[in-house]
Amino acid sequence: MTFEVIFVLLALLGMVVALVADKMRPGMILFSVVGLFLCVGILTPKEMLEGFSNKGMITVALLFLVSEGIRQSGTLGQVIKKLLPQGKTTVFKAQLRLLPSVAFISAFLNNTPVVVIFAPIIKHWAKSVKLPATKFLIPLSYVTILGGICTLIGTSTNLVVHGMVLEAGYEGFSMFELGKVGVFIAIAGIIYLFLFSKYLLPEARPDDAAVSEENIEEGEKLHRVEAVLGARFPGINKKLGDFNFQRHYGAVVKEIKTRSGQRYVENLNNVVLREGDTLVVMADDSFIPTWGESSVFVLLTNGNDPDASGKKKGWFALFLLIIMIVGATVGELPIVKETFPEVKLDMFFFVSITTIIMAWTNLFPARKYTKYISWDILITIACAFAISKAMVNSGVADCVAKFVIGLSHNYGPHVLLAILFIITNLFTELITNNAAAALSFPLALSIATQMGVDPTPFFVVICMAASASFSTPIGYQTNLIVQGIGNYKFTDFVRIGLPLNIITFLISVILIPMIWEF
Repeated sequence: MTFEVIFVLLALLGMVVALVADKMRPGMILFSVVGLFLCVGILTPKEMLEGFSNKGMITVALLFLVSEGIRQSGTLGQVIKKLLPQGKTTVFKAQLRLLPSVAFISAFLNNTPVVVIFAPIIKHWAKSVKLPATKFLIPLSYVTILGGICTLIGTSTNLVVHGMVLEAGYEGFSMFELGKVGVFIAIAGIIYLFLFSKYLLPEARPDDAAVSEENIEEGEKLHRVEAVLGARFPGINKKLGDFNFQRHYGAVVKEIKTRSGQRYVENLNNVVLREGDTLVVMADDSFIPTWGESSVFVLLTNGNDPDASGKKKGWFALFLLIIMIVGATVGELPIVKETFPEVKLDMFFFVSITTIIMAWTNLFPARKYTKYISWDILITIACAFAISKAMVNSGVADCVAKFVIGLSHNYGPHVLLAILFIITNLFTELITNNAAAALSFPLALSIATQMGVDPTPFFVVICMAASASFSTPIGYQTNLIVQGIGNYKFTDFVRIGLPLNIITFLISVILIPMIWEF
């Protein structure tokens, strides 16, 4: 092996370890690795920066704003109110109304705002109809993931892989092309949740009595608030005792639910805070209005039914979303491409127009638009393109591909497809979905090239595997959100999520070669 191959492999190993250890934000870790490749000449400055101008990455950024416009319009709150049955019902009947609808919604919107809006409403509703919220919150997160794999814009991973496909000189995915296999996975996953979530998910875990509002002294006017820590919380990786939460936010921390599933009600000052941890605090009425729109916290809920009344512009926001989806779909038709050869009427075109209209009609505050974009995700995506390029330039992709092909040379591309799914899925459970796609894409391209087959099935399997993060709460942000609000343990995700990973694997490796031939 050459120096470049050894250097890149060691750098990638260090990157994975750093991501698992969670010492920095993923974007900064990937950017550091890219910087190393630049220093030793594996990447040129142009190659390092190409990801920051990639159409897929910019589309993801704009979709954050479109999702924010929909969220602030109140449309989603109105939808969930109509979906949830009132009065006496069962877990199965409620899931039957809820899960397919949420999967459909998440096929066109960013998963995180869907879960942020729906989770507290569902938790309050479950309490009112005397059903355990634990039977609904993990399924809520899972169906947003299942819905997201069905369209090009359903998850950032699909757009990242789409961008890499275009960079490699191949034709990218159309709006609903991934749905040819994604819909079957989503249907199978939802049926699995219908049949087994009642048995595999825990019964309701009551909130700790030490944090009950009954313990508040009369006249204090404080109430219980659950706050899920976001990426921009300034106390990340610090002990609570080293970060004066009360001085910063005017609230007192009474309990900490960590992302590993542990709960602390004593010795809180020694607990190290991580992104995705849930703090139970005693705060006054100003806490949620003050910090509700801040990126410091991903979710704030006080146990009351959130205002889902919506705004007057809700229908207009929904109209814009529909026009964006229909326009991007029709724009891919051959007759439209021939009629308008000078203008590429793709998703990037329509999401750009939609974002501009939403800004000028104040569907989201235009002066604050930067706060609604997850910059770490964008930096992660941009650096993912550079890391993929470094794997190609150094020869790592070819070396690993030869090794994998050598292990399974008697079994053909179907076995290699299965191996690629497993590798990508393991990465996405341990690190991030976009980083997993970045590591797997050059490997997929090299395998297909060396075997002389069409790489499209390998590209599609990366999309499915990188999104199928069900077995751990740390692999996907929506899992972290519902873990805290639902008081889930780490093992709850393993118990119900691992079979869903297997279902996704089996459907992918069977159907993908049938739809996209090698």
